[in-house]
Parts: sequence; C-alpha cells; structure tokens
Amino acid sequence: MTLMLASVLSREEAEIALAHGADIIDCKDPARGALGALPLAQVSEIVAAVNGRRPVSAVVELPHDVAHARRDFEAAIATGVEYVKFALPVTPDADEIIEALAPLAARVKLVAVIFADLGPDFDLLPALARAGFHGAMLDTAHKGKGRLIDMMNIGDLSEFVAKCRALGLASGLAGALEPPDVPRLLVTGASVIGFRGALCAHGDRRGAIDGRATALIRDLIPLQRGERVAPVADWSHLGRGYIQPPSANDTDCVFLHDYVVPMEVGAYAHEYGHTQRVRFNVDADVARANGADDMRSVFSYDVIMDAIKMILAGGHIAMVETIAERLAESVLLHERVRSVTVQVEKLDVAPGAVGVKIRRERVHEDARRQPYAPNYADAVED
Repeated sequence: MTLMLASVLSREEAEIALAHGADIIDCKDPARGALGALPLAQVSEIVAAVNGRRPVSAVVELPHDVAHARRDFEAAIATGVEYVKFALPVTPDADEIIEALAPLAARVKLVAVIFADLGPDFDLLPALARAGFHGAMLDTAHKGKGRLIDMMNIGDLSEFVAKCRALGLASGLAGALEPPDVPRLLVTGASVIGFRGALCAHGDRRGAIDGRATALIRDLIPLQRGERVAPVADWSHLGRGYIQPPSANDTDCVFLHDYVVPMEVGAYAHEYGHTQRVRFNVDADVARANGADDMRSVFSYDVIMDAIKMILAGGHIAMVETIAERLAESVLLHERVRSVTVQVEKLDVAPGAVGVKIRRERVHEDARRQPYAPNYADAVED
C-alpha cells in the first residue's frame, strides 16, 4: 500500500493533517525552498503534539562540510523523529556523504532525496542500500518549473520504484504534485507519495494547510485495510441542487478513443526495426465514488494514456493481442475499474484497419481478503 505524507510547518498544521488521515507528518519549511529545514525547536514541538499517533520525519539541510553533517543529524535525531531526510547532491563526494551518515542508520530511518530536475543519478541507490538507509525519494528542486510527473514519465518513475524495491529501499515520490496526479502515481507502487502545495488552499505551498484540500488527497489514496479516518463535516453540498447519491452498483464509462501513436509491432520480419501507426480505443467501466465535484468522483483518462506509454516503452511487440491484454491488465490494476474494453488496430497494413478487441473484468476478491493491520514500516516523504 502507498502512504500519504503531509509536510507541515507547525503543530497546528500537524493537527489538521492528522485529523484528515495523513500517514506521515513531515516537518519542513516551504519558505526555505524545496527541502527547507524547520528550526529544531519547532520540530520538537510537532513531535510532542503528534505524540506517537503517526511517524514524524524532519529535514536536515546538508552542510557543505561533510564533517559537520553528523552533528546536524544527531541534533535532528534528538528531537524524537522517526525519519530524517536530506537532499543527496549529485557531486563527486556523494559516496563519501553516504558513508559518513551510514552509522546513523541504526538509530533513525534515513531517507535520501534525489531531485528529478537536477540530473538524478540512480546508480547511487545501491550505495544507499549497502549503508543501511531506509529509503530514497524523488522530488523536484524548482517547484515553479513543473511537477514531478512533468520531469519524469510514469514508466521512469515505476522503474525508480522497482529499483528501490529490489534493493530493499522504501521509495517516495513528491514534487509540486496535484490531485489529478495521484491516481497516475499510485500505479508505480511507491511506498509514499508526499504533498505540500496540494494540501494548501489554491495550491499555494507557502500558505496554510487546508482541511478540505487535505481530505481530497487522503480520499484519492486508498487506506490500508482496517484503517478508518474520522469523518470530517462537509458542507460543500449546501446551496446546490440535490442529486441522488450513486449506489454501490453505479458505474461511469471513462474512455480514450482514436488515440493514434507510432510503435513497433508485428510478427513479420519486415515489421521489425521501424514503426507503424496503431490506434487505441479503450472504454473503462468505473465505479463512481460519490457525487462530489472533484477528483474523488472521477477516474482520469490520463491513467489509460500512461498505461499505453509504458507499453510502448517496452519496445517491439509481435502481437496486437499481447498489447491489448497488457493494457487491459494495467487499467484493471485501479481498484475502481470494474471492466475494460480494449481495441487495438494497426492502420498501415490494409486500406482499412486490422486488429483485436477484448473485454476483461475485475476478479471479485472481497471473499478472499483478510483483515490488514496498518504498518508504517515502508514509509518515506515530500
């Protein structure tokens, strides 16, 4: 399961994040940049206010002198946080920094933050694992220049998560994320997705955390089985016309039609080594969550396009049937999708179109599900 991390700068914001179901409370000062540290006195105050209800993380701004790094980390650990994270520079001394901090891994969960917009070096991940680090997180250094999902596509982000998992590292994704990004990022299987701006009114990361915005993000990330979030009053329906709430069996059809892309496909020898046009038509029957006028009540067509792009990134595929099956399987990974119809057509073979159309349904698993106890062992940040 993916956890929700909320970056806060005060005990008041921590209480709002807790009330709306954040899994990890992250102490960070957005006025100091992408990874600005809060004064340790404020961190201690937040730790005391949270009082063990959720794990707390804190940022350490890595000093230029590596010899001083241990001192700053020791001070952060003394506040009682469970996680300490820092920006891992892409510099020749990165391995030296990792080695210097390694002894602390036995006392606190260390998380190295890698900036996706500053030439991320994934070759450092094995060194983090060998040093006993808890995890690695992808973030953006320049919040005004785009979201994480603008810097790296879903395929690359999934590859980062897979590399972390193979090394025994928790994985985190963050970086100017917005509500529509959440369902797209969930398919990566990241341990944690981190937020600041999306939790604030009007998306202003320097403003105060807003309860409704936080509740929206919480509702977009499935809870761990067995967990419940205390209900928060929602008066947004006042002043609007009454609409009958959807029943458990109500579904919407979210579709992507006439999406044409060049790709390498075909079983014949002459079809290898060059691309041909392929048209996708996808119809997903999706359970409607509620009647709210926000991302909680929709399934984004972006996730269908992401799935197609990930298939394309895999290189030549011999059979259109294989493409259709992979696409259907990917779309059905989303819990709200009940069934999907996929049509894949090759447009350059004949005067018309040739291809395949399949329909697949979600296997009903409720009878096999077992109670699940919340576990924060795989967590990291924003």
